[in-house]
Amino acid sequence: MTLSQKILSLSRIEKRLIMITADLVLIPFSWWLAVALRYSQWWPEVLDKYWWFFYVLIVVVLPIFTRFGLYRAVIRYMGDQVLITVVKGVGLSTLLLYLFTIVTNISGIPRTSFLIFFGTTAFLVAGSRFLVRNYYHNIYKYAEQPFRVAIYGAGSAGVQVANAISLGNNALPLAFVDDNPALWNSSINGIRVFSPQKVVEIINKYAIDTVLLAMPQLTRAERYNIVKMFDALPVTVRTMPGLADLVAGRASFDDIKNINIEELLGRDPVLPNNELLKSSIKDKSVLVTGAGGSIGSELCRQIILLSPIRLILFEISEFALYTIDKELRQVIAQQKLKIELVPIIGSVQNQSRVQEILRIFGVETIYHAAAYKHVPLVEHNIIEGINNNIFGTKAMAEAALHCDVGLFVLISTDKAVRPTNVMGVTKRLAELILQDLAQSQSKTIFCMVRFGNVLGSSGSVVPLFREQINNGGPITLTHKDIIRYFMTIPEAAQLVIQAGAMASGGDVFVLDMGDPVRIYDLACTMIKLCGLKIKNADNPHGDIEIVTTGLRPGEKLYEELLVDSTAEKTQHPLIMRACESRLPPVTLTQALTDLMQACNSGDAKAAKTILSQAISDYKPNSELVDLVWLRSAATDQIINITQN
Repeated sequence: MTLSQKILSLSRIEKRLIMITADLVLIPFSWWLAVALRYSQWWPEVLDKYWWFFYVLIVVVLPIFTRFGLYRAVIRYMGDQVLITVVKGVGLSTLLLYLFTIVTNISGIPRTSFLIFFGTTAFLVAGSRFLVRNYYHNIYKYAEQPFRVAIYGAGSAGVQVANAISLGNNALPLAFVDDNPALWNSSINGIRVFSPQKVVEIINKYAIDTVLLAMPQLTRAERYNIVKMFDALPVTVRTMPGLADLVAGRASFDDIKNINIEELLGRDPVLPNNELLKSSIKDKSVLVTGAGGSIGSELCRQIILLSPIRLILFEISEFALYTIDKELRQVIAQQKLKIELVPIIGSVQNQSRVQEILRIFGVETIYHAAAYKHVPLVEHNIIEGINNNIFGTKAMAEAALHCDVGLFVLISTDKAVRPTNVMGVTKRLAELILQDLAQSQSKTIFCMVRFGNVLGSSGSVVPLFREQINNGGPITLTHKDIIRYFMTIPEAAQLVIQAGAMASGGDVFVLDMGDPVRIYDLACTMIKLCGLKIKNADNPHGDIEIVTTGLRPGEKLYEELLVDSTAEKTQHPLIMRACESRLPPVTLTQALTDLMQACNSGDAKAAKTILSQAISDYKPNSELVDLVWLRSAATDQIINITQN
């Protein structure tokens, strides 16, 4: 066993005995040094005369050091505050020793010796502890090969993070990077501060393998730009907890974690308009369809915090309904909310059932989030997609009108704009149905809110990529140039509620989704954030490969939010009101009649043709039709061949 290993294996009692033994040597030595310096002699005569004073030093100083906790401190984790403790302990000891000489009438010891003793003792005692602490750190660093860290942010948070990780044994801070030119080339706790333009030089010079973001005040856009700066470099980018978590005690400065892609793609939150949030919910009976889905469940989470008298969870999936009902009941119990929560299993296509529920519970506001939204699945299940997304919405809207519901909000999608797939065109026709109902009456306000992809939803690409990375790859990408808009689920739900409050009837609200994201770049960033390398022709020994599989049925390279490319501002900066043309009532009625007949007969091909005729900008990019229809047609053909 090496000396370092022996030192590390010592028990706490053994280490305390070593500290006490060291002080037994340092304190008498410090007294000799103080007197020798005062007389400028190696061994002044006063030391022979008062040799017993060395024992007095031990009797006075050691108990005081013990009382101040100098022998309880774990030297390896000792901070700079120990210096204050040492000064206090030595100061009190010096004062008591001086008073002792006065009380006992000791003569011949110069008073200045005590001042020198104070300085030498404080220096030797504190210095010995810092030397041992540094020795411990070096043992751990060389023994465990720590991460070599560059800290982005040389402010107070960055300095505290550097101090915190220095006390551990798995990270070695070697450089600061900061945007403030006033800090460049300066040194903080022995660590030099560099400009962002020198990140390549820093990483190569110090062999950095981890970059730690220690700027909690960064906006998401700024955080994203910093992460992109390190995209082409062989480093892992991590972050420290946010200030809210630190203040709440949910995290500490040494809780370093990998950055989630949601932290980068989600925009900086805009403070909600509380009047808009509560307008259609406070003291009202509210119903959410698709309450167990991604958007529906988040709507429910936010609605219960806005003081409705009742929230009806309408969901066709028993498990999804059970899950969200259980979660909401826990929140209601914890926060002691006075809300009636009603979980109901049912289909939006059953209009008589829906009307009964609306009447019994006096529903005043409906958020219609129930829909089949997975593009490839709806493309292969056309009839069911039409029945649920179109006729389900129609049934819900007519039930709301029949029961005098005040507000009906449809959750729509950017795929409804110039659709290339069945899911998109069914949502577009659902929008037109609501616009027609809004125009024909004034009892119920109908509106729709259109937005793009939400992070973390069941249909989002982010959880799919994360699962593929966890499985070792490859990441499957339909096209290298495909782009999408992204928004977090909580932000989308909050904006939906506020948009609905601004509706006057037939409104198509479009959410500002920010800048579109290239999905290939998203995949590359997610691989980097996991501390892995992209495997390609330039780097055949990388970790995760990105494979292009080709566009799926009904998928297009980019999504749009406006049909007619015109929109007007509203009182919320992230919500616009689209100005779009509508179908004539006669045309819409005829299309729905024909569509119903096609669905009842199971003719998916005819249904798709009717959709193309009704929505002129529907341009399907796939000839695939309903799998049930294909199987049925194939069976009929086999029967005909057999009969002939």
